[in-house]
Amino acid sequence: MSDRIIAVWQGRVPLSQVFWTFTIALGTLINAVATGAMFVAIAVGIPATVAIVLHLLPLPYNTLALVGVWRSAKAFNGPPALATAAQLLAAVWFAIMIIL
Repeated sequence: MSDRIIAVWQGRVPLSQVFWTFTIALGTLINAVATGAMFVAIAVGIPATVAIVLHLLPLPYNTLALVGVWRSAKAFNGPPALATAAQLLAAVWFAIMIIL
């Protein structure tokens, strides 16, 4: 597991895999669960600070995914426009996941 995390961080995972699997699919799922936990915490009366912490728990993962996409895009052998699009979309995804 830690070898895979290191490979993502260093940009050694193929761009399509780090973008679609780690960022869009798994990252969105992790963030949805954290946001759901936040709403449940608020609904049952847990203090707002705890709810905010629950919401922000995926932040390290989100950072890993963003850095992984960014670095994998630099090593991408395909069209540069695809690499740039993946970087921009990952950055937008990161911002949306923090807000939502």
